[in-house]
Amino acid sequence: MKKTAKLLTLAVALVAGLGTTAQAEGFKVGSDIVSSYVWRGGELGNSPAIQPALSYTCPKTGITAGAWGSYAVSESASSKRYKETDLYVTLPAGPFSLTVTDYYTGTEDQRTFDFSNKGTNVIELSVAYAKDNLTLLAAINVAGSEGDAAANTTGVKNAKYCEVGYKFYDKDGYTAKAVLGAGDEDCYGDQYGVSKNNAIALVNTGISVSKDRYTASYVYNPDTEKSTLLFMASF
Repeated sequence: MKKTAKLLTLAVALVAGLGTTAQAEGFKVGSDIVSSYVWRGGELGNSPAIQPALSYTCPKTGITAGAWGSYAVSESASSKRYKETDLYVTLPAGPFSLTVTDYYTGTEDQRTFDFSNKGTNVIELSVAYAKDNLTLLAAINVAGSEGDAAANTTGVKNAKYCEVGYKFYDKDGYTAKAVLGAGDEDCYGDQYGVSKNNAIALVNTGISVSKDRYTASYVYNPDTEKSTLLFMASF
């Protein structure tokens, strides 16, 4: 995984979707292991993946800068092993947060920080809202790749995405969330790499259940008519 949905990112981050919470000051490192990388209703990489994360939160201001990646364990039948390395900065403002993200999905022969139309980077501006059990997200791509499927890029210029999430269960150590997301078909739906009509469609629905460091999620994309059941362990 951006232009209008990146100007306003009401962020549910999953990889399967989720919300914005306060983070302790200083450095934070961790990693997820996922049975499949699913982002905003779409499966990327077609393989289990390791997803490391590194961030630093500034004292007093709460501004967070970080890096996040997803690296497929194996190659798919039709392409090289999927790799994604993202950089981001988040500015908190009460229940809101503003995030600028650089998505990089290049292969070994493609350079980092290529923001041309056929490059490998996409800049997204997003705004998120989180309060009690409700999370909201709106995002839009503002620069970078136009989304050339042949070049293995995942962004579409001016692509938009918005999402609402709600935690409806919290008992005996289990929590459950539901998510509903809509975005441009060109970027998140069945028209990826096909059209340039920027039609908005429902692309991400699902439920995630978590206990301790483990999460299981059922994700269905109504536009592509594809579903995924995934498992994630966080460390």
